[in-house]
Amino acid sequence: MRTLKFLLQKEFKQIFRDSNLLRMMFMTPIIQLIILPQAANFTIRNINIAFVDLDHSAYSQRFVNKVLSSGYFQLAGIEPSYQGAYKLIEKDKADIVVEIPKDFESKLNTEENQKLSVSVNAINGVKAAVGSGYLTNIIQDFNRNIQLDWIQPSAMNPMPEVDVVSSNWYNPTLSYYLFMVPGILVLLVTLVGGNMTAQNIVREKEIGTIEQINVTPLKKYHFILGKLIPFWILGVIVFTIGLIIARILYGIIPLGSVALLYFFVSVYLIAIMGFGLLISTYSDTPLQAHSLTFFFVQIFNMMSGLFTPIDSMPGWAKLITDIIPVSYFIEVMRMIVIKGSRFHDIIPHLIAVSIMGIVLNGWAILNYRKTT
Repeated sequence: MRTLKFLLQKEFKQIFRDSNLLRMMFMTPIIQLIILPQAANFTIRNINIAFVDLDHSAYSQRFVNKVLSSGYFQLAGIEPSYQGAYKLIEKDKADIVVEIPKDFESKLNTEENQKLSVSVNAINGVKAAVGSGYLTNIIQDFNRNIQLDWIQPSAMNPMPEVDVVSSNWYNPTLSYYLFMVPGILVLLVTLVGGNMTAQNIVREKEIGTIEQINVTPLKKYHFILGKLIPFWILGVIVFTIGLIIARILYGIIPLGSVALLYFFVSVYLIAIMGFGLLISTYSDTPLQAHSLTFFFVQIFNMMSGLFTPIDSMPGWAKLITDIIPVSYFIEVMRMIVIKGSRFHDIIPHLIAVSIMGIVLNGWAILNYRKTT
């Protein structure tokens, strides 16, 4: 314990002497947690829409006003012909063009079917699909309102109606931040635990102090613990700062136990620091360690379920997510923060991350050769 105490003192002095490292560990996660949820917002609004109104009736104007008042669309123009509206799509000034045909109002008044022509700029497939969905719902609602205008209420035989009452569980306001912020916080903790651990050990190789350590009677496990414990503590501190920012800036208060969150992040940090330690044993320079970490972090970003649901991935991709510790932590964060899950709900995730921690740290320790 005395040897480990001196090693920890050395590591903390070395960390706090490096102002760039401190800024990278604390300022970068804070700035990213403030900016990323604002930028990586999948809530699609301000879809540019153009109209070709060939009817110029009260109903056509009513329809245009209903679409624009929904809050999802902004007017790109009202053109006299479809060719003029199509040019707006070519110039990327319009995402959707709606053509209202002649006799739109008269055919609706005579209870005849009427068709609207909708053209969508599908270069951005997600925006096209979401925009078409918004517009379809608005048209259906508009159609129901038109039908109600022509239905005469009967006092003797009222028509039966079905009332649909919907509720959104766990996220009543459909807040995008409630879904994304916990996941982004996981990635920031991953960067501190994995990348910083790898960089710290490789730095010893670069400046030559690793050879001095290797010829001392210092035990291998002392050296490994001396490297891991400081970044484990700093990772917990960054996690705490992230929870505070989430509460103050986004109003996110975990429904579940905060103590359970800290318990899981403690186990997760051991696993992800083992990953960083493993990278450091295969790297000779900080640039090599950074490149390897960057490569794997990109895989973590894309395949951890942060941006896209894991259930929608192909089978081979799901197999990869099963060996990515980040995917388990993101799911646990959302379970505890949004659903209020308890310990028995996260036991499978805890077991998986614990096994990964044992494998990664064991591999790294075996791969590290201490010469005498």
